Amino acid sequence: MNVLNLVSNEDARFFQQQTKVLERRGVNCATMKPPGDHVAREDVTERSVGDYLRFVPQVINESLEGYDVVHANYGLTAPAALAQVRLPVVLSLWGTDLMGEYGWLSKQCARYCDAVIVMSDEMARELGEPCHVVPHGIDMDRFAPRPKDESRAEVGWDPDARHVLFPYPPSQDVKNHSRARRIVERASERVETDVELQVVYGVPHAEVATYMNAADALVLTSKREGSPNSVKEALSCNLPVVSTDVGDVADRLDGVSPSAVSEDDDELVEALADVLADPRRSNGRETVRHLSLDRMAERIEGVYESVV
Repeated sequence: MNVLNLVSNEDARFFQQQTKVLERRGVNCATMKPPGDHVAREDVTERSVGDYLRFVPQVINESLEGYDVVHANYGLTAPAALAQVRLPVVLSLWGTDLMGEYGWLSKQCARYCDAVIVMSDEMARELGEPCHVVPHGIDMDRFAPRPKDESRAEVGWDPDARHVLFPYPPSQDVKNHSRARRIVERASERVETDVELQVVYGVPHAEVATYMNAADALVLTSKREGSPNSVKEALSCNLPVVSTDVGDVADRLDGVSPSAVSEDDDELVEALADVLADPRRSNGRETVRHLSLDRMAERIEGVYESVV
């Protein structure tokens, strides 16, 4: 099967993983991106309307080159996918393209696509149209439990302190770093040992697993999410997660201990303090085995086959 992928950010880690594992299954994946540079700023784009308009004839011309499916990855690429009328269109919504400023556009385009993929049940409810719920998969070989002391030595963290991981740039307002900092500060007051909030971003993906294994907990305070990979990767490492109730996090943490999900700061502080006072690993890995990259690719390929 030959698939033409349209994507606003071809450097997105999960998109690269998606195409790589699909190609391993025999799906030929070509990728096009709109003109201009992608510079993400929350749920908006630095590309102009003109950039996306110029994308339309490029997609129409490329769609004549022997493809079976056009896969629009992210809602802003959907209009260009629908502009060609020869091939079926699969639309994948990633989160902010449905829950953010341009959600109205994604919803309108979804009505005309042959199939729509979303990352969580929450997104499916927001969309209000028939769709496939296929969370981004995770590399369970890379994100596997390792000894904490070895991991801390590798990243240079104090072996005697408690470490809370926040794996996002503080500048991303949607991730709400200030709330994470407040929660960690309040939790640290209930713990006799020093507590450090570790803000880690911009490192190679291969190294993220080491930071997760070095940490005592991951804190997620996002205002909105789809199906955050950081939570699933933390679970795969048996790292406890304390999170706001966004995206599919509540479903992911169901039955995972120790971990907690809440919209109440007091409850988040209490849960984090409990983990930090008595550090232990969670049982999260067993709960995410069905979210492997291979399983994700199998389901996406099934969506392709359903529309051709």
